[in-house]
Amino acid sequence: MHDSQVFFELLSENTSKEVWADSAYRSEENEWMLKAGGYRNRPLNKRAQQSNRRKSRIRARVEPVFGSMENEMGGLFIRMIGRARAKTKIGLMNLVYHLKRCASLWKSRQ
Repeated sequence: MHDSQVFFELLSENTSKEVWADSAYRSEENEWMLKAGGYRNRPLNKRAQQSNRRKSRIRARVEPVFGSMENEMGGLFIRMIGRARAKTKIGLMNLVYHLKRCASLWKSRQ
């Protein structure tokens, strides 16, 4: 179960009036409940925006790789005995991802 489904149960343990959440938690119901509960929807300050921008550049390059492995290759849960076998499986998953990416880029050029 995703924690956005139990958002207000988690929020009930919050001792602060600040809530930091990403877009997975955004819905009309959540917005209404946050306003009713006295939580304010404030924009990020300049420093937090810069930090977020720096992290976003990395995430934008990394998350599609893990998303592809999770959705198309059976996930990232490795059930192996031995580190060498696990490293080999992860290496092969990386290789398959890059081969698929190369094929996709090659196809788009033609």
